[in-house]
This record gives sequence, C-alpha cells and structure tokens, in this order.
Amino acid sequence: MDEDSAQKVRLAVFDFDGTCIEGQSGYLFSTYLRKRGYVPVSSALKLIWWGIRYVLHLPHRQAAPREIIFECLEHHTPDEVRQIMREFHDQVLFPRYRPKAVETIRRRKAEGCVTLLVSATFWSIAEAAADRLGVDGFIATTMEKDARGNFTGRVSGPVTEGDEKPRSVRRWANERYGSDSWMIEYAYGDHHSDEAMLSLARHPVAVSPGKTLAKVAKQRGWQIQDWSIDVH
Repeated sequence: MDEDSAQKVRLAVFDFDGTCIEGQSGYLFSTYLRKRGYVPVSSALKLIWWGIRYVLHLPHRQAAPREIIFECLEHHTPDEVRQIMREFHDQVLFPRYRPKAVETIRRRKAEGCVTLLVSATFWSIAEAAADRLGVDGFIATTMEKDARGNFTGRVSGPVTEGDEKPRSVRRWANERYGSDSWMIEYAYGDHHSDEAMLSLARHPVAVSPGKTLAKVAKQRGWQIQDWSIDVH
C-alpha cells in the first residue's frame, strides 16, 4: 500500500442477502407476511410474477415488490411496520446468519476498517442486521413518508441494488470522510449484480457466488470463499 492510500479511511463493504445470511431476505419476508395473513392472494400473485420476470431477466422495476409489500402493510403505523420487520429478523433471519460473515466483520474491524452493510432490503431489516453484525454503518432501501410521517407505499429514491450500491457507498463515505479521503479495501458479495461494487475494492471477495459471478471472479482473479451453512 502506498503512502497516500495508507492515510485514507479503509472501508470493508458487505452485501447482506446471500452473503451475510443464507437466502434472500425479500423472499423470506414476503413468505413470512403471507403465512401471517398480511398478503392477499392478489398481492402474492403480483410478487410471484415479478419473481419470474427477475429470474428470466425480463424487464422489471426493482421498486415493484417493495411497493407491493407496503400495500399489504398500509393500515399499519411506521412503528408497527418496524416492529413487524424486527420480529421477522429475529425469528427468521437470525438463524440464517453465516458464522464466517460475523467472523470476517470482526476481523476487518480489528484491522481498523470501517465496516459497512449495503443491502437492497428494507431499512428496518438492515437496521436490525447492522445491530446483529456489529457493523459501523449500513445502507438500505428506504420507503417514502408523507408530511405526517406515514408511509406512502412508494420507494424513496433508488433501490440499493446493482450499480446503485457503489454509488450509495460513495455518497455515504463522502458525507462522512470527504471525497478522496477513503477507499474500499474489501468488498464481499454473492450475486452478479454485486460486480460493480466488488470492482472498486482492493480485495474483492465473491462469497458462495452464483454461476455468473463465479465466472467473473475466476476471470478477474478475485478471491472466492464459501460461507454457506445448512439451515434445514
């Protein structure tokens, strides 16, 4: 590391779904809500149709499933929604945390890195995850509120997904440390949509990657690690 880099704040950036936990929080949350009667059949079908389009790489809006879910929670106050998400985190996601993720975050912090969780999941779920993992900060998808502080059902700003992840990290770090005063030392992700974020790190790590990201990682000489656990 050169002298200029040594003086910069070093970030260790972690994706959440499929990296820190086993599985996808969005799918698990919609299933959790459906089992508890929050999601009517019409909304469930909308979510299934969106999922099919996503898997087949057909045109889709990243905000759509989040807005469908919030339609189902429209009669609940923000505090009630936050509580629902906290309970989901504790009951469903907590057993899915990967020990290697927790260990790696602790190691990076001990080395002096600022640890940052970057996720497309809902803010309150990411907030609970940040507490569980002990990271220094987190970035997640936020939902719009009206003048009274109630949710409108629409996503506020961009979904923290794909190319938006490095952009959101840049905004977060610039606000706290100033531009050109920080660097991404480590980045961890599992999905091909994490490639843009991993590309900015001095040490990119593909964690239990899907086929597309695994191929990219091998071509670019990135480290590949298996953090998977059996949750069944």
